[in-house]
Amino acid sequence: MNAIRRTALVIGASRTLGLGLAAELLRRDWDVIGTVRGTRRTGLHELAETSGGRLTVESLEMTDPEQLTALRDRLAGRTLDLLFVNAAITRGDLPIGEVPTEMFTEVMVTNALSPMRALETLSPLVAPTGTLGVMSSDQGSVSLNTGGGQDLYRASKSALNQLMRCYAARNAEDTRTLLLMDPGWVRTELGGPEAELSVEESVPGVAETIEGHAGRPGLHFVDHGGRVVPW
Repeated sequence: MNAIRRTALVIGASRTLGLGLAAELLRRDWDVIGTVRGTRRTGLHELAETSGGRLTVESLEMTDPEQLTALRDRLAGRTLDLLFVNAAITRGDLPIGEVPTEMFTEVMVTNALSPMRALETLSPLVAPTGTLGVMSSDQGSVSLNTGGGQDLYRASKSALNQLMRCYAARNAEDTRTLLLMDPGWVRTELGGPEAELSVEESVPGVAETIEGHAGRPGLHFVDHGGRVVPW
């Protein structure tokens, strides 16, 4: 008898870590639904063409609540084993006093508010034994911040972490796994060219940690090696 294949929805899967995670999950025999912004062709579309129908692409602007609701409606009837929100932005390394209000709002909405809206809106699709995850960062750890810098990005990830704590407390009886994932310092647009890890080095650990925490209810702040990240 064939094992039932697991299904993942990866929000923000057009490139780098999101695309890498979609590809890694396919290699691990998952079915994957990945989202991209707009209708422009991306690496996810190319991956879908070679997936034998196991990867489907959905269009989503995560910051638009109506699009989140529409995606949930389109996926009604499907059961997810994993909902993972990857999308995030940075707008440079400015001291907080020099950050324009519009920039502060944009980063906070994209990195903290919108991932939680996505999780709240789409969580009814996730199985009782499934996993709800968001891509965080050790830069969101207050206790690890001894060097400063990246004020706004750090603040947005700390806000995301706090909002996940609020979600976990509000849903304390939920049997699903909640993950805040630190992928490590990765060479992406966010991480920069001097980062320690390539996407190919980070993503297998991210997927392994996701799979390793399946069936473990409660909130876990962990890195790509499965290690606990301090708050």
